[in-house]
Amino acid sequence: MTIEEKVFAGRRFEPRKMLDFGFIKTGGAYRYETDFMNGDFSATVIIFDNGAFDCTVVDKMNDEEYRPLRIDSFSGGYVNSVRLAYEALLESIAGGCCKDVLFASDQANRIAERISEAFGVAPDFPWKQSKYQSCGVFRHADNLKWFALIMNVRRRLITKGGDNSTVDIINLKSEPDMIEQLTRQTGIYPAYHMNRKHWISVSLDDALTDDGVMALLAKSFELTKK
Repeated sequence: MTIEEKVFAGRRFEPRKMLDFGFIKTGGAYRYETDFMNGDFSATVIIFDNGAFDCTVVDKMNDEEYRPLRIDSFSGGYVNSVRLAYEALLESIAGGCCKDVLFASDQANRIAERISEAFGVAPDFPWKQSKYQSCGVFRHADNLKWFALIMNVRRRLITKGGDNSTVDIINLKSEPDMIEQLTRQTGIYPAYHMNRKHWISVSLDDALTDDGVMALLAKSFELTKK
């Protein structure tokens, strides 16, 4: 997990707040540049309209990207001080420009609300101290079995293509004899990180309507009952 992913997890950038903070709108993105570490480094933070981001830290002494920042094996006092200062800068940006949300995508948050309304269940986040900290598990109240899991993954992991952008997905249980048919539909894939004979992954990027996702979710709820 990158420093940016760690800081921005569970947060949604709001355009008005970004402009007030000092971001400049350029095409399909917002751009913010500032110096830190007493002017020894500069940071460029680009937030795209779809929520993706591209951030660069430059060592102004040689006008080159400061690569030790992102190499775990570099752990000396100086590089750690740069990391801490950069993380503090990102926290300041997030605090001024974001609102807290459960998940990265609008559809994931809408589905979470509908699960609460339909089943009286809120997600728990059992892996808060790991790279899976943004994974939300929805469980039955009586047997604590999962009936849904929302997670944010690289799109290529479900499409098997080359797209390295991230997408929220929801893992749902399905009847084994229906999975092949379901995965022919746009937005439905063999399950990521779960048994593909019994589970599917649905991308929460509006490829399916909310009602379509909820229909699959209701089936998963029934299949995972005691």
